[in-house]
Amino acid sequence: MNDELRYLLARTAQGKHSRRDFLGRAGALGMTTAMAGSLLATAARAEGPKKGGTIIAGMQGGESTNTLDPALAASEVPFAVNMTFGEMLLDVSPTNELVPRIAEEYSSSPDAKVWQFKIRQGVEFHNGKTLTADDVIATLQRHTDEKSQSGALGIVQGISEMKAEGDMVTLSLAAANADLPYLLADYHLVIQPNGGVDDPAAGIGAGAYKVAVNEPGVRHGFEKFANYWDDASGHADQVEILVINDTTARVAALQAGQVHMINRVDPKVYKLLKAAPGLQVVNSPGRGHYVFIMHCTAAPFDNNDLRMALKYAINRQEMVDKVLGGLGSIGNDFPINAAYPMFDETIEQREYDPDKAAFHYKASGHDGSPIVLRTATGAFPGAVEAAQLYQQSAAAAGIPLEIVREPDDGYWSNVWNVQPFCASYWGGRPVQDQMYSTAYLSTAEWNDTKFHNEKFDGLLIAARAELDQAKRKQMYSDMAHILRDEGGLILPMFNDFVEAVSDAIGGWETDPNGELMNGRAMTKCWLA
Repeated sequence: MNDELRYLLARTAQGKHSRRDFLGRAGALGMTTAMAGSLLATAARAEGPKKGGTIIAGMQGGESTNTLDPALAASEVPFAVNMTFGEMLLDVSPTNELVPRIAEEYSSSPDAKVWQFKIRQGVEFHNGKTLTADDVIATLQRHTDEKSQSGALGIVQGISEMKAEGDMVTLSLAAANADLPYLLADYHLVIQPNGGVDDPAAGIGAGAYKVAVNEPGVRHGFEKFANYWDDASGHADQVEILVINDTTARVAALQAGQVHMINRVDPKVYKLLKAAPGLQVVNSPGRGHYVFIMHCTAAPFDNNDLRMALKYAINRQEMVDKVLGGLGSIGNDFPINAAYPMFDETIEQREYDPDKAAFHYKASGHDGSPIVLRTATGAFPGAVEAAQLYQQSAAAAGIPLEIVREPDDGYWSNVWNVQPFCASYWGGRPVQDQMYSTAYLSTAEWNDTKFHNEKFDGLLIAARAELDQAKRKQMYSDMAHILRDEGGLILPMFNDFVEAVSDAIGGWETDPNGELMNGRAMTKCWLA
């Protein structure tokens, strides 16, 4: 690298030249874009975090019905809000390693049935109260109560006894679970004063930022918490999330400099936005998936032949090509892909087959009336288009789908997990047990397909206790087959997380665990 380029690199890392200027000059000197981008990222990291200013994110996935109760976070904005004001016992890194947070140490008995977590000392809640082991116990207990309607209910139900002694929390399990630390990193399990029992929606946490403005569906503002315990996070003085559900408006806000980062870049504008000055578009393959969900307990979806007909009637590759613009991969009607440990790559891929769809549809005895599929633009990017493609491919099998477009506002409270057939999405989880426990265990609050299968439940519980990885992989394979062939999940595609970030932002890194650096972009990034 010559002196001119070295000088320009340093100035760019300091924010005194644009990223585009550096990439352009590097290209003129024969350097590839990938190599130049890598050098720039390395230089930015070496420059180190800068303090101060206000970071603003423009996000899809917020509604007027949202609440600050961490247990009820069901879409992308509430998820990011939780990760901004809250802390869990542990976090999961982009490389799927556990990161100590409120728990600075953890250990288990040899049989993985008793786990201990040493609670970090000197952590303060935003209301001035010191966080204790009792707060941790109270938090977990609240989420075990079905009345809390917690998205983590399926995760914490297996804890049979909780005990706090000094700075140590001891959790005894009804059955062994080698993945428990990963489960406790779930974003619903934000540690709250007295577990949030007194006021679960107060927005009091122990995170880098405290809630200053809460306008659900519009805007969420945060101020740096002066007594935050971790100097490595929370670099800006203020951060803000603007709810911008309209894709065009979200992109325009980024290009105009009104926001520094956006989630859910529409594949249709992906190439155009990549060419725009002053920003970068990044896509992270991961565990997120766009789906259509049927309630197995509601007619006509309580008939497995009808469910199989609808699974064979969807053209997965067409959706990946036309809806995702190739920024993803086809699904197979269970929520696990190669991004997960112990994935069984030998499971046969289900293909679009109108003849098989017609066979199962006839076997179901359905009366031929339209089958209503509900969707909305906010269900996932391209959800309306995906439903229309589905309608066309199903029609070729003689299956009549009627598409009902619902309002975005209120979709996650009035349609998802309420109506028997609708579009939805999941961000995925770090390990298979967490994904299955959250959404497919019979007793899970977020069992959004109303799937109840005793054999599946038994395998899930047995897999938690199985320390032999080969045997455990086989159990997960058996579960995948059961869900694929008997469940109410239609999973046509796994999506990349496609986001755009301004060159004014430093510290950005891709994270397959979730959008916007798994919700931590506001706390980990800084103004360059």
